[in-house]
Amino acid sequence: MATVPGCNGWRVSPVSPEDHGSSEPPPVVLGAFGVAGQRAVPLRGGLHLSWRVGDLVLKRADLDDGELAWQARLLPRISCDGFRLAPWVAAADGSWSAHGWCATRYVAGRHERGRWAEIVAAGERLHAGLASEPRPDFLDRRTGPWAVADRVAWGEIPLSGSADVRHLPRLAAAMRPVTAQCQLIHGDLTGNVLFDDRLPPAIIDVAPYWRPAGYASAIVIADALVWEGADDGVLGAAGHVDGIGQYLIRALVFRLVSDWLLTRRPADREDSRPWEHAVDLACAIAADDA
Repeated sequence: MATVPGCNGWRVSPVSPEDHGSSEPPPVVLGAFGVAGQRAVPLRGGLHLSWRVGDLVLKRADLDDGELAWQARLLPRISCDGFRLAPWVAAADGSWSAHGWCATRYVAGRHERGRWAEIVAAGERLHAGLASEPRPDFLDRRTGPWAVADRVAWGEIPLSGSADVRHLPRLAAAMRPVTAQCQLIHGDLTGNVLFDDRLPPAIIDVAPYWRPAGYASAIVIADALVWEGADDGVLGAAGHVDGIGQYLIRALVFRLVSDWLLTRRPADREDSRPWEHAVDLACAIAADDA
C-alpha cells in the first residue's frame, strides 16, 4: 500500500497498468474456461478491456479469490425482477479464476447515454433484491482507489485539508449527517447497465459497497452531470430519493477523490467546468434540503 502525498495520509493500493492490460486472453485461459479455439472479440468499456469468447466474457481478475467466490454465490440468490445479471462462470477445475483471468456469462445489451432514469430504476430493483444480504467482511480489507474514495466520502477517512483535490472544502462544508440504513449496493451502475430492445436491462460488473441505496442513485446522477453531458433535468431520475442532496455531495466526493487518485490531474485542469456545475448543483440541493 502507498501513502498518497498531500492527501491526509490516504493509503491506497496502487493500480498498475498490467491490471488492465489490453492483450487478449491466451490459449491456456481459453482452455481453462472451456472455450479453446474460439475467437476472442474485444468489448471496450470503463477501465477494463473485456473479451467475448463464445457465450463467455473474459477479463483480467481484478478481485481477489474471496470476493470472486462471494459474488459467484451471491448472484444466483438474487431474484431478477425486471433486470438481468451476468453470473460468474467457474473454470474447469472449479476455481473462479485461472491464470489471472475470470469469466462471466455473456449478456446481450449496450450502454446508452441518456437513459439515466432507467439505470436508476434498474439499480433500485437490484437493491431491493439485495436488502437482506449481510455485509461482507472483505469490504474492510479493500484498499484500492475506489474503496479509499468511498471512505473519504463517508467521513471514515478525513476529507478536509487536501489542496490537491479541487472542490473538496466546499463539498465538506455542505455535508450533513445521513441516517438512512446501509445495505449492500452496486456503486458503479452508470456504465454497467446494458439495454437490449427485447430484454430487461442487464446489470454487470457488480461493485459492492455498504451504503444507503440512495447513494448508488446519486452516483449515477453525478456521472451523468460530469461525464455524460447531462443537464439539470437529470435530477428528475432521482427526484424521489429522500435526501438526494446529501447523497449527491458524497457521490461527487467519491468520484473526485477516485479520479484524482487514479490520474493525479491538477486542480486547475481544463475539464473542470462540468465538475464545477455539478458541485454548484449539489450544494444548492443540499441547502434546500437542510
